Amino acid sequence: MGRTVLAIGGHIGDMDLTAGPTLAKMVQEGDRAIILACTYGERGHPTISPEEYRVQKVAEGEAFAAAIGAEFRVLDYSDGFLPDDDSAAEQIADIIRQEKPEILITHWTKSIHRDHERAAILAERGRFLASLPVGSPYGRHGITQFLHADNWEDAEGFAPDMYVEIPDAAYETWRAAIQGQAFARGETYGFRYIDYYSANMLAKGCLAGTTRACGFVVADKGAKLAGP
Repeated sequence: MGRTVLAIGGHIGDMDLTAGPTLAKMVQEGDRAIILACTYGERGHPTISPEEYRVQKVAEGEAFAAAIGAEFRVLDYSDGFLPDDDSAAEQIADIIRQEKPEILITHWTKSIHRDHERAAILAERGRFLASLPVGSPYGRHGITQFLHADNWEDAEGFAPDMYVEIPDAAYETWRAAIQGQAFARGETYGFRYIDYYSANMLAKGCLAGTTRACGFVVADKGAKLAGP
């Protein structure tokens, strides 16, 4: 039976870009992937209202997850206003208890975006809370491996110590799926996200001795994903 991986991002689309190729690879190898966005990311479009863009972002997140064979969830928090309290962490802990992932992927601890940093804090806190015997009907659950994904907006101090090979099939699946997100296509502020992350995979592949790879920081030096 395959493993379950939970990828927790600050906004809809964050884990799609950074962990998406790895999630596509894992799904194609028989694992289960869940993408959880902590906020809608609805304030990131210069010409569409937050209310309208929120609807679009949810639809884009659902479509991306379906395209790579993952599941999609979003917490009810607004872009730019993600708290880092135990109430939010408990929501993540409850998902961890229910879904029992072996692997958790989230942002690096330093970022130019507060929501990214807080998502990482909440992921770690939620992981801890889920491991406690608190009388939940789902029981307690411990994460085997906690990983930080490579994001250009979270670059301060990020130094990968693990590389996951991305086969052509997983890359092509990811690239086709990510085209469905307006911000990734550069339609919000012009940054060429898809080109950047495609090039980043090639660069990391050079370091890993393969064509493409995604880099991660391993928070716990435990059992690792199958790499190149």
